[in-house]
Amino acid sequence: MTKIAVALTIAGSDSGGGAGIQADLRAFAFNGVHGTCAITCITAQNTLGVTRVDAVPVSGVIAQIEAVVTDITVAALKTGMLLNQEIIKAVAAQINLHGLSNLVVDPVMVSRTGAQLIDNNAIDSLREYLIPHATVLTPNRYEAQLLSGLEIDTLEQMKKAAEKIYKLGSKAVIVKGGAMKDGLHGVDVWFDGNKHEIVQTETIETPHTHGTGCTLSAAIAANLALGEEPFSAFVQAKHYVTQALKNALPLGSGTGPVGIYTGRLKIG
Repeated sequence: MTKIAVALTIAGSDSGGGAGIQADLRAFAFNGVHGTCAITCITAQNTLGVTRVDAVPVSGVIAQIEAVVTDITVAALKTGMLLNQEIIKAVAAQINLHGLSNLVVDPVMVSRTGAQLIDNNAIDSLREYLIPHATVLTPNRYEAQLLSGLEIDTLEQMKKAAEKIYKLGSKAVIVKGGAMKDGLHGVDVWFDGNKHEIVQTETIETPHTHGTGCTLSAAIAANLALGEEPFSAFVQAKHYVTQALKNALPLGSGTGPVGIYTGRLKIG
């Protein structure tokens, strides 16, 4: 029997199925790995927005992680919406306790429109407890500004922010350009302590982009689980997201989710 690579997502549930756990498990499956999960919060959400968020008790988050990792070998994992300081600390402790590696941290702190999603105490906990464990950290423009303390309007500023964020302890940082303007829209900057890489795929014009960040970080984790090196895992994931945007789903009355690509791309 062929051994199946397994990835774990620790994130929130999106009742509309566009982002969060639902997007992560889709990305895992369509990148060829088995997905497991630990749900941190439950959102009442659709294409128009979020109407309610309920945190899962910390003991429940811990129990989910332990149930998975004490029975199933997890080759890579990602975190998404962790919501509060207590959950962040507990997740970081579990990662340390069980020696989990190949961690992708999507620091869900600020939306693509610039709205802060968690409080300052939770942000401080992300910096101190979780980011130092990360193999890859994937902040968007506004999250990168918050983590670096720098304004980001140009490519050079993206590079400088990546360098500063790298000092928080992640092995690599991707400053995402989805919220950048004009020619920098969709341009991502990678920094691993040695060099910058500028990664850009074709621009897909669609209003239906819900779940893009979750899908990217999950696809990176899936590729890490399959044995790819971190930069290669990122490039594979970036191209996967491009295909998912090409197949975006015009659901509901608002911003629909990215779609799926039924076949793993191998770039290079």
